[in-house]
Amino acid sequence: MVFWGLVLGALLVFTVGFLCLLGLPRQRRPQEPPLDKGPIPWLGHAMAFRKNMFEFLKHMWAKHGDVFTVQLGGQYFTFVMDPLSFGPILKDAQRKLDFVEYAEKLVLKVFGYQSAQGDYRMIHSASTKYLMGDGLAELNKTMLHGLSLVMLRPMSHSPDASCWHEDGLFHFCYNILFKAGYLSLFGYTKDQEQDLRQAEELFVQFRKFDRLFPRFVYSLLGPREWLQVGQLQRLFYRTLSVQQNLEKNGISSWISYMLQYLREQGVAPAMQDKFNFMMLWASQGNTGPISFWALLFLLKHPEAMQAVKEEATQVLGEAKLKARQSFDFDVSILHRTPVLDSVLEETLRLGAAPTLLRVVHGDHVLKMANGQEYQLRHGDTVALFPYLSVHMDPDIHPEPTAFKYDRFLDSNGSRKVDFYKAGKKIHHYTMPWGSGVSICPGRFLAINEMKLFVLIMVTYFDMELVDPDTPVPPVDPRRWGFGTMQPSHEVPFRYRLRPIN
Repeated sequence: MVFWGLVLGALLVFTVGFLCLLGLPRQRRPQEPPLDKGPIPWLGHAMAFRKNMFEFLKHMWAKHGDVFTVQLGGQYFTFVMDPLSFGPILKDAQRKLDFVEYAEKLVLKVFGYQSAQGDYRMIHSASTKYLMGDGLAELNKTMLHGLSLVMLRPMSHSPDASCWHEDGLFHFCYNILFKAGYLSLFGYTKDQEQDLRQAEELFVQFRKFDRLFPRFVYSLLGPREWLQVGQLQRLFYRTLSVQQNLEKNGISSWISYMLQYLREQGVAPAMQDKFNFMMLWASQGNTGPISFWALLFLLKHPEAMQAVKEEATQVLGEAKLKARQSFDFDVSILHRTPVLDSVLEETLRLGAAPTLLRVVHGDHVLKMANGQEYQLRHGDTVALFPYLSVHMDPDIHPEPTAFKYDRFLDSNGSRKVDFYKAGKKIHHYTMPWGSGVSICPGRFLAINEMKLFVLIMVTYFDMELVDPDTPVPPVDPRRWGFGTMQPSHEVPFRYRLRPIN
């Protein structure tokens, strides 16, 4: 027993010594940002960062100022917190800051997809062609049909479709938008009832993967969870396989265009299946959670709800159902909803918290708005966290933690675009979709999906919180930096279809 105690003690001393050696070489050089390597060799601040990224960065910002470098699991990240200095990073005229390298590593780990040269340009080309202009208008119609099927078909089997139903608001929003989005993008079979059952089953599996996602990215899963992730990945590969697509109609032109490109490039069918999983996640991982926050804010702020309802009545007219099976309105009205636009932009300001990352290729000089210059090292990563540095800045957005439905409306009712910091007009006053080369190519589709859903809910349904006094739940701190935030707990609500002729 004593012998093994000595062996374990020696092993511990060796391990600690080895980690210390790994951390020793990095020292701050002249003109580099403040360097904070953290309390643990190699790991640095990784544990505090993963526990609550928002609180960690707030502390580092107060300690070091607008620019600082921290060690996280053997890697060095330089955070820039001054939004007036974001421009050179996002434009990157010298092509020294690379977004694609990090993205390719992430999609390989999470979705198993091995990116090929040209994929990034192909996705943006497809999104420009089919997720904007006429292509987006057609997809809006398809999404409205999908929402009609998902929301009305189950009620058509009820003897009293206008009776009250109870659900968790987060589950309701995520479930509806996932199923409608999935069917709109990946098509239907000849059996719509079967399509709805399959979409429901897929959502259950999607949520399992979703809950594991943050710790999966950080490699913090237990052995059983690693096995579960592998099983879920294989399930999605099968369900979204190109072979399965052959049995469907109405696959979106956006998905078809990208798969056609991959086929022409000689990408194996199995890798195309993984690409489909990646696109499902990219398209459906955020709209449901943001719609939850939007409806919750409206339910908690009657003046906002009333303003949205009045606008909906103005642009939609009298609410109608076509044969009681589909919502009947012209999707072009989505261009005439400034109040709802402001509500969603405010919701995204409060509920979207992505991290923007760029890998430094070659030593690089970062020029700040105040004229100060910092040397960045090759191989480090530059990081922006706009939720803290922009969305929560009281100089840019007074009372930043408060929901103000008209924050993005001018006095004349049009969209407000003039925001200032330190007396200077700021271009990046919200950044929920990223920016520059990493801006979300599907953002217009996502916005329209959420607008359709909210318009349907305020026009065709009555809804209320089970407990009107329930507070807005705090966010789940494990999801900071991963796009849309999710609540730490569910919010019960009830809803019913209004009696409509």
